[in-house]
Amino acid sequence: GAKSDLPFGIFIVADGMGGHLHGEIASGIATRVMAEVLLKKIYFPLLNTKPLEQLNSIQEIMEKGVSEAQSAVHAQVPGGGTTLTVAVLFGEQLITAHVGDSRAYLIFPDGRLQVITQDHSLVNRLVELGQLTKEEAATHPQRNVLYRAIGQSEPFYPDINHLTFPNPGYLMLCSDGLWGVISEAEILHIITTSSHPSLACHALVNAANTAGGPDNISVILLQYLR
Repeated sequence: GAKSDLPFGIFIVADGMGGHLHGEIASGIATRVMAEVLLKKIYFPLLNTKPLEQLNSIQEIMEKGVSEAQSAVHAQVPGGGTTLTVAVLFGEQLITAHVGDSRAYLIFPDGRLQVITQDHSLVNRLVELGQLTKEEAATHPQRNVLYRAIGQSEPFYPDINHLTFPNPGYLMLCSDGLWGVISEAEILHIITTSSHPSLACHALVNAANTAGGPDNISVILLQYLR
C-alpha cells in the first residue's frame, strides 16, 4: 500500500509421529488449527482499514495457537501425535513456535546454515547431558522418540523465538525425513545452487529419497531478496 509494503507470511510444518495412532490426521488438525488462530489474530487485523487499537503479543498468539492445536488433537484423535514448527514473518522480523523434532534453519549471506529450533527428542536430550555423542545419536534406535509433541498427555510450553531474517537469505522448515538423511553441507549446497526455491525443494526431496527416504519428507523454503 501507500504507507507500507512489508513482507508477511505464515509457514507451518507438522509431521505426524510414527508409532502414534492416526499421526497423519493429527498433523493435519494441528496445521489447520494453528493457521486459523494466526489468521484470525494477526492477519485479519492487519487487513482492517481502521487504525489498530492494539495487536496482542505475537508470542501470546503463537502460544494460544499451539495450545488450541494440542486441545484439538486430544479431542479429535486420542492417541495421535505430531510435531509442529511454525514461522511468522513481519518484514525482517521472524517469530517461531516449535514442538517436536521438525526443524527451522536460517541460511545467511556468508553461507552459514544455522538450526534455530531445538529437537525435543530423547537422544538430543542425552547429547545435551553428555551421555551420547552426535554421531551415536544419529544411529540410535530411539532417535525418533520425542519427549515433547502435540498430542502428548503432559502439559508443556512451545519454544518461542524472535529472530531477524537474513536479508538476503533463506528460511527453511522441514521434517526429520529431510534433515535426518541429508547432511547440512548437502542441504546448503542444494539451496544455494538452485535457481529458485521451488526447484531447491524438489531437489532436496529427491536427495532425501535417493539417500533412502525412510520417512515422510516435508520442506518449505523461503528466500528473502534485497
